[in-house]
Formats: sequence, C-alpha cells, structure tokens
Amino acid sequence: MTQWTAAASAAARNLGRNSIFCGLTALLPLIVGPIIAGYRGFAPSLGWLSMLVFCVIVLALAVHLLFDALLFRLASSHETEAAGLAAVDDLLSRMQLREPEKTPTGLEERIAGSRRIVWRQRFALAACLVIFAILLLDASDSLPLC
Repeated sequence: MTQWTAAASAAARNLGRNSIFCGLTALLPLIVGPIIAGYRGFAPSLGWLSMLVFCVIVLALAVHLLFDALLFRLASSHETEAAGLAAVDDLLSRMQLREPEKTPTGLEERIAGSRRIVWRQRFALAACLVIFAILLLDASDSLPLC
C-alpha cells in the first residue's frame, strides 16, 4: 500500500466515522426532545425550530461527508494517485456535480476541504446541543430532571 493510498483510505475511514457519530448525535435531541417536552412542559417553539434547523444541517453535512468518504475509497482503489483522482473527477463530471477542471486538485487539498466540512458539521452540532440544553433547562424550570 502506497503512502497516498493509505492517506486516502484513512481519510475515508475518518470521514465515515465522524459522519455517523455526528449524525446519530444530532438525532438524539430530536428523539428525546419531544418526550421531555411533553413530560416537563412546552418550551418556546422558536427554540425547537432552531434546534431542528441545526440538526438538519448536521444530517445534510453527514450525508455529504459520507459521499466524500466513498469518493476517497474510489480514489484509493486505483494504482496511482493521478488515476484515482481522475476517476473521482470523471465520476463527479458524469453526475454533473462538478465541471471538469484543467488542473486537477491534489489529494491533500481534497482532504483539507473535507476537514473544513467536518469543522462546519461540528459547529452546527455544538449549536444544536447548546440549544437543546437551554430548552431542557427552560422546560425543567430549574427542577431536577430525575
């Protein structure tokens, strides 16, 4: 296994794990929230709506990162870096997701772009969880939850 193949495989593995973990974590407040809201009272609907928006953003970015992970797996299945990245570019152009570029970007730039998406996803997840915690405190009226 060459160095670029190992880097592409590791990026695919990390993106997949991050995507699944953040996606499931974002679903948790959506599942638990209505149960707690019904039990402790009704929190402002604007808070629930904003939490829902951030959860949907996290889930959309999770799907995007899973797609990126599959693209990195496709790239790592080829013998050379140029052939793997050309296959990814060809697939994206056939799916009409990206116009063919004259100078293809390298593997490191693509991994860096995916890392930026990961940080956006984590920020949206943190915002979702903070809003959920505020709604829990508001719904509990400073009473213990147990």
